[in-house]
Amino acid sequence: MIPSFFRIRCLEETDSTNRIAMNAARAGEPEGLVIQALRQTAGKGRRGRVWDSPEGNLYLSVLLRPRCPLPKACFYSFAAALAVYEALAHLRGEEALQFKWPNDVLIDGKKISGILLEAAPVDEAGLVDWLVMGVGINVVSHPDNPTYPATSLAWEGALVPLEDVRQAFLRSLHHWCLTLHHDGFNPVRRAWLADARRGAVLVKLPDGDIEGDFGGLDETGSLILRLADGGEKVIQAGDVFFL
Repeated sequence: MIPSFFRIRCLEETDSTNRIAMNAARAGEPEGLVIQALRQTAGKGRRGRVWDSPEGNLYLSVLLRPRCPLPKACFYSFAAALAVYEALAHLRGEEALQFKWPNDVLIDGKKISGILLEAAPVDEAGLVDWLVMGVGINVVSHPDNPTYPATSLAWEGALVPLEDVRQAFLRSLHHWCLTLHHDGFNPVRRAWLADARRGAVLVKLPDGDIEGDFGGLDETGSLILRLADGGEKVIQAGDVFFL
């Protein structure tokens, strides 16, 4: 069963579930709204990328009203990644599942999901009024992208009904959002780090690329990169590629 906190609105097709959820947020919709589409014609990924959205995969956006400072809103991307991980582990087992910073879930190093957070500007009190969490999970198909190798549940041998994936994800998401609200980021951070992929990485930044070893997360959710000279660099945004 899906927690009663969520109210699901399912569409045959839309341009972007995030856009519809954000419009609802601006109109005063209470938190817990879930917009799901069977197909998206303009699905959005991180950094302005297009999220390929053929029918059969899970595409949904969740409206939350966390009333938190903007730096803490990013913690919800880790909560969403944990929810994806737990849903997949429940449906196919934990073998070969890992996290990649900032919010990817991998099976054998291949991406199976995407997460995009979009938030309202902070109000006079410095708090975020609403947060929209867009999530895509490859259930029956995945894009062929050599830069970002991908996979799907079906490709991995797990033939799972779309409804089961949605229910498992929303149940886990509810748990991790409550954890964030009551206990803060530390338990979320610990759970994420327990199954984070480690090793040498290349990080693409606006001012150039940098290499190092994955060194964990700091208390803000930023990536700690261990450098060859023994130093560390804290990265708040970038694209990570394992070497």
